[in-house]
Amino acid sequence: MNQSALLYRRGHRLLQIGVALFLFSAVEGFSIPYLPAPRLGLSVHTLSGFEGIVLIALGLLWPRLLLGATASLLAFWLFLYSTLATLAAYVMAAIWGAGSSVIPLAADSARGSAWQETAIRVVLYSGAPAVLISLPIILRGLRVAHREF
Repeated sequence: MNQSALLYRRGHRLLQIGVALFLFSAVEGFSIPYLPAPRLGLSVHTLSGFEGIVLIALGLLWPRLLLGATASLLAFWLFLYSTLATLAAYVMAAIWGAGSSVIPLAADSARGSAWQETAIRVVLYSGAPAVLISLPIILRGLRVAHREF
């Protein structure tokens, strides 16, 4: 398969995942009042909607990137991992009623056990290097192609 077709397929996959995050956001919104930390549930709702928008925008942009097969694959999976790891950490915090040591603005006073706080921290912090690697690759892929007119 040629590089253009691979970029198109990955872009389409990002669109699908973005729409799936919208669906998740809509369904999760119903659970907010029943969670141990409703404020965290609202954060999950907002975050999943925001991440859905980002993935849809990135999916529309992906076929235009000037990247090789390896760079495209690396950027795709690292960005996707970062997105889903961040959301997973917030979901864990909302379900457990924990997270004040890691996400104090969203969790407020919701503090879990030491292992819960550590699990949230590990999952959340694991996404940071992934996005810090993927974004420069994506930015490089947005360079202007030199065309002769």
